[in-house]
Amino acid sequence: MNANKDVLPVFPDKPERTRLMAQDRQLHIIDTLAREGSVSVTGIAAELDVSDMTIRRDLVELESEGKLVRIHGGAVLPESSLPVAMDREEPSFESRLALHCDAKARIAAAAADIACGYRTVALDVGTTTYLMAERLMERHRLKIFTNSVRIAYRMSSGAPDIYLAGGHMRGDEMSMGGPAAVAQFEPLWFDIAFIGVSGITGSGFYDYSFEDVELKRLYLRRSGFKVVLCDSSKFQRMSLVNITPLPGVDMLITDSAPPPAIALALEAAKIKVVVAPPLSEIG
Repeated sequence: MNANKDVLPVFPDKPERTRLMAQDRQLHIIDTLAREGSVSVTGIAAELDVSDMTIRRDLVELESEGKLVRIHGGAVLPESSLPVAMDREEPSFESRLALHCDAKARIAAAAADIACGYRTVALDVGTTTYLMAERLMERHRLKIFTNSVRIAYRMSSGAPDIYLAGGHMRGDEMSMGGPAAVAQFEPLWFDIAFIGVSGITGSGFYDYSFEDVELKRLYLRRSGFKVVLCDSSKFQRMSLVNITPLPGVDMLITDSAPPPAIALALEAAKIKVVVAPPLSEIG
């Protein structure tokens, strides 16, 4: 009787191991689907060395979660996936600031709450980062590093220490860039970076200006935690420059859930998606 009791505690571990294996299989399916647009039961089963029936069960579960649509022999992306649009010209800062005000304010507030848990913060140019900066004015312990003249000026009377990159200033955007700006910030290491973008697709994050992209990439390269701020109007939109593929980012803060194709790609890239709550729910 005692011997039987000794082996009984081993059995509860087995369902947990099975559950984790299912998660790994489903993540592989999602990754393949995000990259290729479709998967076959036999192909995935062969790659993972499991039975066709096991993969079919995984597809049923993923379909119930809205992550794919099953077809004969496999699965495809949901039909609600949106086409990709191309933005060829950058609107003025003031016109962008007036667009999607509520969404940007929510994202900015959620981002500011996260920033307050860190010490050194890299803050990119953009309308949402500008709104975020306004919410950091009274934070004494923060050191803000930015290439936005607007942000530096707006925060100049506030509590944080402000460090502005030097270099060539880009007119309407009032952003500093060029080799001098990059060289100034390159030796630094930031606790967290907040990046503004003009669009996001399954291929990555985009921006209008190649002049600003080098600083964005530097912030991503030299930060311990990387956050993109992107309102939902920018889903499935691309512009002149690809800033980084999706795996170059840790978190996306937005105002509504991404469409299925992007959601799959974000999940495959292991990016945490934060949907900012209404302002009334944010401290």
